[in-house]
Amino acid sequence: MVLQDVLYKVPIRTVAGSTAVEISGLQLDSRKVKPGTAFIAVKGAAADGHLFIDAAIEQGATVVVCEVWPAVIKEHVVYVQAENSAVAAGYMAHNFYGRPSERLKLTGVTGTNGKTTIATLLYKLFTRLGYTCGLISTVENRIGDVIVPATHTTPDAISLNSLLKQMTDAGCSHVFMETSSHAVHQHRIAGLQYAGGIFSNITHDHLDYHKTFDEYIRVKKSFFDSLPAAAFAISNADDKRGAVMLQNTVAKKFFYSLKTMADFKGKILDNSLNGLLMTVNDVEVNFLLIGEFNAYNLLAVYGAAICLGEDKQEVLTALSVLTGAEGRFDYQVSANERIIGIVDYAHTPDALLNVLATIKKLKKGYEQVITVVGCGGDRDKTKRPVMAAAACEHSDRVIFTSDNPRSEEPDQIIRDMEEGLSAAYKRKYISITDRKEAIKTAISLAQKEDIILVAGKGHEKYQEIKGVRSHFDDKEIVTEFFKLLNK
Repeated sequence: MVLQDVLYKVPIRTVAGSTAVEISGLQLDSRKVKPGTAFIAVKGAAADGHLFIDAAIEQGATVVVCEVWPAVIKEHVVYVQAENSAVAAGYMAHNFYGRPSERLKLTGVTGTNGKTTIATLLYKLFTRLGYTCGLISTVENRIGDVIVPATHTTPDAISLNSLLKQMTDAGCSHVFMETSSHAVHQHRIAGLQYAGGIFSNITHDHLDYHKTFDEYIRVKKSFFDSLPAAAFAISNADDKRGAVMLQNTVAKKFFYSLKTMADFKGKILDNSLNGLLMTVNDVEVNFLLIGEFNAYNLLAVYGAAICLGEDKQEVLTALSVLTGAEGRFDYQVSANERIIGIVDYAHTPDALLNVLATIKKLKKGYEQVITVVGCGGDRDKTKRPVMAAAACEHSDRVIFTSDNPRSEEPDQIIRDMEEGLSAAYKRKYISITDRKEAIKTAISLAQKEDIILVAGKGHEKYQEIKGVRSHFDDKEIVTEFFKLLNK
C-alpha cells in the first residue's frame, strides 16, 4: 500500500523523502520489522520506540514514523515526523487495513467493572438474533464462532485493526469491544469509527497508571467526548459520574437505571441462585444471571440493542436465556454438603463489594461466607488494604493469599493488605500465600451450605510469579477439592 494513503488524517509536522513509496506492513516492535515495513516509534510506558529506530532500519524498515527527529537521517529511508506517534499508529493502522470499523457497527464498552460481561452478553445476544459478530474482550476475542486468544483487554492499534479487518472479511456486521482506560490514554483506538459507547461505572482502580482518580475519570470521559454525532452514548444514571461522562459528547445520549427515571429502567423483583426476575421498561422478564450488578449489565445491553435498532420483545426474549462471561459469578455446588463455590474476577474494592452484597442477598441466614482474596503485584498498591477491609467486613472468614504477584514478593503484598486493619477484622482472617492451599483450606473450613468466594482471577488460566506464567485455574481447583469432599 502507498504510504501517502496510509498517512490519511495523520497530523504531520515534517517529511523527509517521498510518501509515494510502497509499504508492506506496519510495526511497533523493531524486532518484528521485515523489509518494506513502516516502523512507528511510540513513547510507551515501559520503553521509548525512538531508541530502536536504527535497529528497525537494520531489520529492513523503509519508513520511520516518529515524534522526535533522529540525529542521523539515512538516504534510503522515508522519515515522517508526527505530532503524536501513538495517534499516528491508530490512523495508519485503520487506513492500512481498509478502515474496517467503518464497515461494521462497533460498540465500545468502558468502565471499571462490568465491561467483559456487557461486551460478552452483547456478542451472545446479537449472535442469537442471527448476526455474525465479533468480540474483543479480556477473556477472549471471537470472530464469529472462532476463538482468538486475548492478550490485552484492548489490543495495540495495529493488532486491533488487523483483528477488525479479519472480522469484516468473515462477514461480521457488529463488533462489541471492551475499551480500557489504558487503550484510550495510549490512543490505541485512534481513527476508529464507533456506532456507540457504553459506560458501566467508575471506581477505584488503575491508580498505578493514571496516578489520580480525576485523571482516570478524565480519560474514561474522553472516549465519549470523541464519539460522533451519529453514534449513541449510554450511561449508568445510578453512578455518580454517569451524567458527567456524557456531558460533552455530541452523540445521542441515553441512560439506564434501577433507582431513578431513565430511558432504560429496571426493577429487581427477585434475586436468587435461579436468576433475576426483573421488570425492564415495565416488561417482566426472568434472567439466568444473578445479582444487582448483573441487573445493571442487562440494562446496558438492552439499551445498546435498542439503540442498534433491534426489536424490544425479541431482545428481551433472547436475553432471558443467556449466561454471562466465564469467571464472573461462576458458581458450582458440592454434591453432598451443598457448599457453594463461587469464582469471580472481582479485583477492585467495588467489584468485591458487589459480589459480596449479592452473596449476602442469596443467604438464607445461617451460612458462613468464606472469602479467598489476594491483590495483583505491580499494580495499584493503594487498593490493597481497601480490598482486605471489604473482604473482612462482609465475610465471616477470610483467607488472604496470592493473586498474580508478578515481580513482587507475595508475602509483602499480603502485608500491604493487612495494613491498617482493625482488631476485629484481624480476628477474621488468616494468611496462606500458596493460592491452591488457600482454596483447599477454605473448602475444609466450610460447613454444610456455606458459601466460598474465590475472588480476583476469574477466567484466568495462569498465575504469574517472577515473570513465569504457570497453569492455574481457580474454578478447576474448586472442582477438584469438591470432588475430594464428596468421596
